Parts: sequence; C-alpha cells; structure tokens
Amino acid sequence: MKLAGKTAIVTGGGRDIGRACALKLASEGANVVINYFASSDGADSAVAEIKAAGGKAIALQGDLNTQEGVDALVATAVSEFGGVDVLVNNTGGLIARKTIAEMSLDHWNAVMELNLTSTFLMIKACLPHLKTGAIVNLASQAGRDGGGPGSVAYATSKGAVMTLTRGLAKELGPKIRVNAVCPGMIDTDFHNIHTADAARKGFEAAAPVKRQGVPEDVANLVLFLACDDSAFITGTNMDINGGVVFS
Repeated sequence: MKLAGKTAIVTGGGRDIGRACALKLASEGANVVINYFASSDGADSAVAEIKAAGGKAIALQGDLNTQEGVDALVATAVSEFGGVDVLVNNTGGLIARKTIAEMSLDHWNAVMELNLTSTFLMIKACLPHLKTGAIVNLASQAGRDGGGPGSVAYATSKGAVMTLTRGLAKELGPKIRVNAVCPGMIDTDFHNIHTADAARKGFEAAAPVKRQGVPEDVANLVLFLACDDSAFITGTNMDINGGVVFS
C-alpha cells in the first residue's frame, strides 16, 4: 500500500471531494483524520466505511477559520496516530455569487478566510509534526481563469492558494512536497448550490471528455500527489477539468 503507516489529515472531509479523498487515502493504508464543519453524517459514515475495510480513521468537528479549531484538529491527529505525514487542505467555498459592486468587505474577508487563511493556519500548525511528507492544497480552475459570474473573490482566493503552493514548495523542500489541484466542473454540492444546470450542460458539451468530473476523479489525483509516485513533483498546480482549460 502506498501510504501504509502514514497519517493524513483531510479538511472539509465530510462530503464530496474531501470525503472521497479520505476514503482514497485510507484505501492505500493511511490513518485518516477527517475534519468537518457541518457535514457530520458524511464524516461519520466515512469513518465507519474506513473501519469496516480494516483501516483507521477518526472525525472531528471544527472551524478552521479559528486558531482553536486548527490546533484541536492537529493535536488530535498527533495524539491518536503520533504525527502527520500528509495534509490535504480541502476546506473552502464560494459562499455566494457577488459582483464587486454588490460585495461588502465582510463578504470579501469571509471568502479569503475560508479559502486562504484556513490553509495557511493548517500548514503552520502541522509543520512542527510534518518532518517529511506531502501537502496537497485544493485550488480551482477559477484561480486560472477568474471563475464564473460573481465569483471574483473566490477566484482570487484560489489564485492565492496556487501562489502559496509554489512559494511553500521552495520554502519547505526537499523534505516536504507541496502541490495543488485545480478542479473544474466536478459534480458536487458546490455546483448543485451555485451553478445553474444550463451552465453545467454547457460545460459537458465543451469538454473533450463530454462529462462533468466526480469527486473520485479528484481523489485519485490527490492520492498521486500525496504518495511517493509523485516524488519528483512539487510546486505544481495540476488541472483536472476534462480538458476545458489547458495551462
């Protein structure tokens, strides 16, 4: 197994991409610590599924916009499994579609905290325990192309995550590799809430693969970046969008 004996933290692991990542890493032998904010059912069922397959996992509720939530999550991983080897920063979201003209400073700050500050806090808290290993950040296609209507704050925050990834790859190498994935249209609650069906069908028509992605597609890439199969890859922001955007 590619992650046997390793411990992975997956933030936002109670649904969709985060949950798929937790299951995929566990399937390759990782002890998994799942953070969730509101998706307790998904997190708990993921833990049950991992344990039923013979793996080890725990779930912990926490707000990763706060130092207290971050510290509690990392402390739990260390106390339960002895350290951290892989960090998957999946917490994030759009919150709402707002143009600059409509946007308040509070909304701007909330989006930045959710997508960028939480990633910074998690990395900083894990570093004393992450002597070697991998960090995989969840960025977005929006970080490359500016996103759809009303998502400029989200796109900006994800572009910052991409730059953070490049900078930390230089700062933390050679022992810690830092990469990010940039999903396009993935069939998740994110798009169920924020994207019209017509836009999703338009994506499918434009994509060379003629379909939306699924969370497992992203989880497969996250696993690759988390394990030694990608030992010579760091500082990348890998596209996963069905061929709609080439970088």
